[in-house]
Amino acid sequence: MKVIKNCILFFLVAVSAVSYAQEVEFKAELSKETLGLNERLRMDFIINKAGDNFKRPEFKNFRVKAGPLQQVSQVYRNGQETFKLSYGYILVPKSKGKFTIGSAEIEVDGKIYKTPQKEVKVTASVDKDDPNSNAYEDEVMDQIHLVAEVSKRNPYLNEGLAVNFKLYIPFDLNVSNPRVIDMPKFNNFWSQVIDIDRLRIQQGKYNGQAYQFVTLRRVVLYPQASGKLKIEPFTISLKVRIPTNRRNRFGQPIYETTDKNLASNTRTINVKTLPIAGKPANFTGAVGDFDFGVSTTKNKLNASESLEAEVKISGKGNLKLLNIPKLTVPSSLEMYEPEHSESVNTNLAGMRGSVTDSYTIVPSYKGKYTIPKISFSYFDPNSETYKTLSSNPLKIDVENGPQSGQVATTVPATDSSQVATTSRKRSVDGGQQFRFIKLNGNLQPIDQERFFKSPAFWVLLLIPLIAFPIGFFVKRRRERTVDVKGKRSKRAGKLVKKYLSDAKKNLGQQQEFYNALERSLYNYIKAKFLIQTGEMSKERTAELLAERDVDQSKIDQFTELLKSCEFARYTPSSDVQMKEDYNSAAELISKIDKQLK
Repeated sequence: MKVIKNCILFFLVAVSAVSYAQEVEFKAELSKETLGLNERLRMDFIINKAGDNFKRPEFKNFRVKAGPLQQVSQVYRNGQETFKLSYGYILVPKSKGKFTIGSAEIEVDGKIYKTPQKEVKVTASVDKDDPNSNAYEDEVMDQIHLVAEVSKRNPYLNEGLAVNFKLYIPFDLNVSNPRVIDMPKFNNFWSQVIDIDRLRIQQGKYNGQAYQFVTLRRVVLYPQASGKLKIEPFTISLKVRIPTNRRNRFGQPIYETTDKNLASNTRTINVKTLPIAGKPANFTGAVGDFDFGVSTTKNKLNASESLEAEVKISGKGNLKLLNIPKLTVPSSLEMYEPEHSESVNTNLAGMRGSVTDSYTIVPSYKGKYTIPKISFSYFDPNSETYKTLSSNPLKIDVENGPQSGQVATTVPATDSSQVATTSRKRSVDGGQQFRFIKLNGNLQPIDQERFFKSPAFWVLLLIPLIAFPIGFFVKRRRERTVDVKGKRSKRAGKLVKKYLSDAKKNLGQQQEFYNALERSLYNYIKAKFLIQTGEMSKERTAELLAERDVDQSKIDQFTELLKSCEFARYTPSSDVQMKEDYNSAAELISKIDKQLK
């Protein structure tokens, strides 16, 4: 009996020793390695032994939605213990790209263990978000719509269309601070963003229901390829006030403000090819409604004088993308390469204005010359037909000058996209080819002098002695100037603190708070760059910061914070959000200030 007890005891000690000797395994697991910009990522750090001093990695390119979600599992089976400790996080990506999530750390028996790094790829937004939110979040987010409204779904190649990205919000929801996360690249489109000076709340309908909406972006597109082209999702981040499962003492739900990513759906544009029937030979891709003409600044002049000839296309259409027909002139007229100019205004209706090629022409001989007419063809999408416009021939009368020994001929270009090349020769009297070269130089010998103790020697010797005190004086003046600028910067810093304190005092009073916050941001820029109030704008601010090599991410944050101030004045904001914006502004000013020093 004693032997049996000893065997059992030995077996238990052996099992315990094996269990204790089990190697520590610390790993990181991802719910997915590729996700859309508007999806969420679950990341768990799992260890098979109890540890202390857990330290998560810095999620630089992600926002922590929830966590750490800690779970402990300890199971005994067949005399063996299985232990599992996990720390989970719900992450929301901030931008597209390939990112590396660093290692987590934990201490076990005095030794530090680390997880391997993980690679995550964030793509453009997908049509449906990951269902990791609670029922309240789903219910609220289903009522908010980010829509890409397209003016034309079936345009012709090179025909303009407008895209408005609108955020539709129910009247009873509290939504604020929309920030652009990802702007589509508009592949196979020529694009131009139309600036919006101030975000404005408007009323309209979406799917037959009344909504309030804000137009966040306006873009004009000209398709450069035919077929089905896709407009990628436009993604934003915004703060939404959402009810929780908690209740107050009156039984009403407690609300919290949370950051949500929202993306528009992918839109498909069916671009029609231009018809083959009736296409002119000189057609080069102009689409719209245009006028065309050629004019000169004068039609009478003397030889060696110059005149300007303008080839101008005006109207509405793809003005910045079309080719202007080339002018041809007689061989006795010297013509220089044209100077191109544009006067084009782009709005939601497309491009409107004019483009011009200006030629300088100089006649060589006396006579009467004709600049032949040229033609310009374009496709009119309204009538769905090709149209050709021709200029009138222009008469040039050269009244005074040498007589030409050759007959003036016109050398046309091989096609409308090439400049006519001409061979121009002038007769030269024999023996006079080199009359401009002076053959008798009348050179005179130079008397050499000894440099030592010469006037030049003494001047060069005295220059350093005179330059030293002058340099010392200039340096002192410069130091004084720098000191003055330093005092200005200190005064400017006090001014910024004053406005930030005003904003802090007005927390809870939305309009006064955001007015003071916006003033603090602009006054900081004014103080740092010593510019006037009239020069201030979001675009000018971004240019100034870029010139001083401030990180582009900080410039974008500064610009988005200014836009948020504008937007927040027209939509309700919570006290929590105002405090977050205040802290963001103070932190951002501090970071930029350190980089500018």
